[in-house]
Amino acid sequence: MTKVGIIGGSGLDNPDILEDKVEIDIETPYGKPSDKLIEGKIKGIEVVLLARHGRKHSIPPTQVNYRANIYALKKAGCNAIIATTAVGSLREEIGRGHFVVLDQFIDFTRHRKTSFFENFDDEPKHTAMAEPFDKELREKLIESAKELKLIVHEKGTVITIEGPRFSTKAESNMFRTWGADVVNMSIAPEVILANELGIKYAAVAMSTDYDCWKENEESVSWEMILKIFGENSDKMKRLLINVIPKLANKKIDLKSKIRTIPHFPKPGIMFRDITTLLKDKEAFNYILDHLYERYKDKKINVVAGIESRGFILGGALAHKLGIGFVPLRKPGKLPWFVDSVEYALEYGTDKLEMHIDAIKPEDNVLIVDDLLATGGTARAAAELIKRRSASIAEFVFIIELSDLKGREKLKGFDVYSMVFFEGE
Repeated sequence: MTKVGIIGGSGLDNPDILEDKVEIDIETPYGKPSDKLIEGKIKGIEVVLLARHGRKHSIPPTQVNYRANIYALKKAGCNAIIATTAVGSLREEIGRGHFVVLDQFIDFTRHRKTSFFENFDDEPKHTAMAEPFDKELREKLIESAKELKLIVHEKGTVITIEGPRFSTKAESNMFRTWGADVVNMSIAPEVILANELGIKYAAVAMSTDYDCWKENEESVSWEMILKIFGENSDKMKRLLINVIPKLANKKIDLKSKIRTIPHFPKPGIMFRDITTLLKDKEAFNYILDHLYERYKDKKINVVAGIESRGFILGGALAHKLGIGFVPLRKPGKLPWFVDSVEYALEYGTDKLEMHIDAIKPEDNVLIVDDLLATGGTARAAAELIKRRSASIAEFVFIIELSDLKGREKLKGFDVYSMVFFEGE
């Protein structure tokens, strides 16, 4: 289930939008967040609200503990963040009171902590940032803004400046030549840190002024920001209330996405074809999101995928969990020294192999395959892992054919299947 963090800035942090609200105090390795988190619900969806500058707006932009804020929301269980922010417009067409759903940023800060990775003791960590704002969250914000008939700009580049002072005219004009559309003092550190922790992040900006580039316009002031915000805060509140329910994970009937092919590969066999499910973007994403939520806090550090469809699911899940992947293959496919386990088939035997250095004793392994039938291959996979003295966290399958009783061969192990077929 999606749990949404809302980061409010410049007064966009009103807890009255929440039902059943309760305050929680969270400690992080990076210190305290800007304020206590407020947990509650919006139309039944769990939400956590955090005031970026503190509820009394007592923390200047440079002094906000962005790392503690993002880490605290992660610790509270948030897998998505919607940030609100007041911005100055650098474009004629972005007027006061308009909304901008940001898609790019320029970081012009100089004194912020903008990474959790302070050393590369384990391995280098360089987070991709080409598309920093989550596409799905952005689409939902745009859709909601249009439904409410708000003036919304569907993309925009924000330049985040250090503050707390406003720009000079020279700077404001320079930002325009750089391609920035709006300017503020907070978004860049947040979106960078959220991406590092794998949290989906989107920001909706409210334009309150024209910074100071526009001739014959009053230059930005704090009083101006508060005035425009006060006139438009209800619009932001309605936007948040409208968009949050759209972010709930939709339950998908996975069984209906699986094609059944009679008499394949031989008469009497009902073959369950997952290629139709994998091609379905929503269904495949649903599986990965569901399994990510199930395993993200289980201290798993390796996914082992069984040939061949286990490679597809296992590789994608390992990437999402940010951990390594190990292939378990049929004979003759792995190029280096291998360990192998022979197992019985209906007619004859087969083998499963793994590189001898693929798993270490300290590893906690999730074993993944598309299908649990008689359980022979899965049991062989378990034997390969146990020979390395590693732990098996769980077996996970998309499909289980219950009538073939494969689960019985995996007694002593935790088994999780998403779809069951029995006598069908």
